[in-house]
Amino acid sequence: MILQVIAATFAVASFSILFSVPKDQCILAALNGGIAWFSYLFLSQLGAGPAVSSLGATLLLTLLARLFALHRKHPVTIYLMAGIFPLVPGSGIYYTSYYFIMSDMESFVAKGTETFKVAGAIALGIIFGFALPQKFLLFARRKFPY
Repeated sequence: MILQVIAATFAVASFSILFSVPKDQCILAALNGGIAWFSYLFLSQLGAGPAVSSLGATLLLTLLARLFALHRKHPVTIYLMAGIFPLVPGSGIYYTSYYFIMSDMESFVAKGTETFKVAGAIALGIIFGFALPQKFLLFARRKFPY
């Protein structure tokens, strides 16, 4: 599990360079992605399914991105878009397409449904993370300055 979190953190650091995140913010973006992947693995180990784990991890990712943006006075998107990289169901999309091309409709529907649930959970996690009013984040910033 630790190796996966380290690999996810380095992957997000590389992805943030690709996305032209300011150099002084790459570490926080990578840390955000590593924390998100850790929370995904943690929720999965607790028995949550892929969609619920993705929802929880994305919600935490979005809230941390908002806190980092508020503290560092940078846009939220530099922390959010780079950090979401490990959570995107890329293999699910690949296998959905693969099963469709191979005419394995049963596997296509099963994998496509799972992938759609995970993608929807990621979208809902971002929506819920942005639904929290800014004043709660300002309170957290005053209460726990870092």
